[in-house]
Amino acid sequence: MNRPIPGTVEVAVRHILSDKVTGFLVRTRRMVWKDSIFRVRRPQSGKQTVELTCSVCDASLLAEVRTEARTRHTRIILRVLAALSAIVFFAALAYVVHEGGKTLPEGQSLPTLFPISVVSVFVTFVAAPTLFVQSRVYNGVSLLDAPKPRRLHGIRPVKG
Repeated sequence: MNRPIPGTVEVAVRHILSDKVTGFLVRTRRMVWKDSIFRVRRPQSGKQTVELTCSVCDASLLAEVRTEARTRHTRIILRVLAALSAIVFFAALAYVVHEGGKTLPEGQSLPTLFPISVVSVFVTFVAAPTLFVQSRVYNGVSLLDAPKPRRLHGIRPVKG
């Protein structure tokens, strides 16, 4: 098995060879790429800028690598925010169902908090899963610049 080496992170530089969208009612997107896998050493403190080279076109890409501790803290913060969003979602949903199901006398309107809770249900319905997925895939490496002619490159974590 391919075990991760402590203090390093694997990233793949992907060069997109073709990107085709076909279909009329049902659209299908087909992408073909070639990737090069790099093992990048994490810095002891702060951030480090590394240069990665695409194996297809020899384009130079700059990536920023963060420390393992900073990466772990960022992942934890994203998970905590996802959990808080889930709590707010269920609390706001319960409030909306409770207040929305009441029969009001004529001339009386819903509480001021009702529209705010409706908006928060929709916002947290999207935010909670997004934050959770981001916490799972965050690896502490980000692309600083891309080649200017076309954006043909991307940095992705390598699944082990």
